[in-house]
Amino acid sequence: MKPLLFSPSGSPSPAAFAAMHDTTILCVRRGGRVAMGGDGQVTMGDMVVKGAARKIRKLAHGKVLAGFAGATADAFTLLERFERRLESRQGMLSRAADDLSRDWRTDRVLRRLEAMLIVADSRELLVMSGLGDVLSPERDLAAIGSGAGYAEAAARALAENADIPAREIVERAMQIAADLCVFTNNRLTMEEIPAQESPPTPPTPPSSPAKSSS
Repeated sequence: MKPLLFSPSGSPSPAAFAAMHDTTILCVRRGGRVAMGGDGQVTMGDMVVKGAARKIRKLAHGKVLAGFAGATADAFTLLERFERRLESRQGMLSRAADDLSRDWRTDRVLRRLEAMLIVADSRELLVMSGLGDVLSPERDLAAIGSGAGYAEAAARALAENADIPAREIVERAMQIAADLCVFTNNRLTMEEIPAQESPPTPPTPPSSPAKSSS
C-alpha cells in the first residue's frame, strides 16, 4: 500500500487492517475496465446464516463501484456516509474520501465502525477503514475481508503472468479464495465498469487550394 492519503488518527491502527469475517471483496483495474467481485457468505459466530448476500453496489449512476466487509450494520453506515459525500462531490472519488475522513474528527458514530470499503472508478481505487484511514494501493488491485490475502495474492499472480481481462482475474482469484477461506463461499457477485471511450477526433478541415499569383 502507498502511504495513507488521509488519516485523522495520525497513523493507521493495526485494528484497521485486521481480517473482517463474513466475506471477501476483490477489485481489479485493467485495460481501462474496473471489475469488483464479492462472495455471498454471511456468518454469525460459527454458523452460516446466509449464502447469497450482495456486498457490492454501483454508485454515482454506475460510475463508481463500492464493496464492503465487516459488521453488517457498520458496513452499511460507512457505505451510506460515503455515498452522501460522493453525491455532494459530484462523483469525485478522492474528494469524497477526504470529506468522509474529516468526519471522523467530529462524528463519534464513525470513530469505531468495524467495517472496510473498497471504492473504485475508472481512474482511482481506494481502500477505506472504519477508523477513518484511506489508502491508495500501489497496484491496480485490492482486497478486503477474511479472504483478502488469498484473493489479492492470486489476483496479483494472474495479473503479472496472464494476459486476461480484469473480470476474469477477479473471478479466478475469488474462486481460489473460496477454496481456502472458511468464511468465503463461491457464490460470486460481480460488477464492472466498462472502459471509457475516447471522444472522437474532430475531422480535419480540408485545406484551401493555394492561390496562384498573377
